[in-house]
Amino acid sequence: MDTSARAQDSNPLSISTISEDLTITGNVTSKGALHLDGQVQGDVHCVALVLGENAQLEGSVVAEDVMVRRRLIGSVRALRVTLQSKSYVEGNLFHKSLSIEQDTHFEGESSPSEDPLLASAKAPTVEPQPNHNGRLDDGNQRGLKGFIRELPESRSA
Repeated sequence: MDTSARAQDSNPLSISTISEDLTITGNVTSKGALHLDGQVQGDVHCVALVLGENAQLEGSVVAEDVMVRRRLIGSVRALRVTLQSKSYVEGNLFHKSLSIEQDTHFEGESSPSEDPLLASAKAPTVEPQPNHNGRLDDGNQRGLKGFIRELPESRSA
C-alpha cells in the first residue's frame, strides 16, 4: 500500500471547501464535510455542511450536521441544525435538534423528526379530486385563482 492510500485511510472524514470566488450551478455530493463560502445553485448532500459568512445556497440540503452562518434558500434535512446570528434562511427544516441564535432571519416551517434523513418523510402530495365536470383535478391547474366547489343540489318536494 502506498503512502497516499494510507493517509486517506487515516482521515475518515475529509473536508472539502468551496471558496468565496467559486459559483457552482448543479448538485454537490460529498462523502465528507463541506465548507461553503461561495455560491451553489443546486442540492447539497454531505455528512456535515458549514455555510460560511459569505456563502449563498439555493437548493435542498441533506446532511447529519448543518451550520448556517449566511444565506440559505431551500429545505434542510439534518440530525442537527444550527442557525447562527446574522444567517438568513427561507425554507423548511426537518431535524432532530435545532438551535437558532438571536438576530437570525428564519422564514419557513420547523419539523422535528426522529430520523429526518429518511426520504420517506416527504411532504404530503395532493390527491386528485373530481371537479364540477367530473374530471380529476390534481390542484396544479395554472392560471386559476381561488377554487371551484360544487354546491349540493337543492331538492324540491
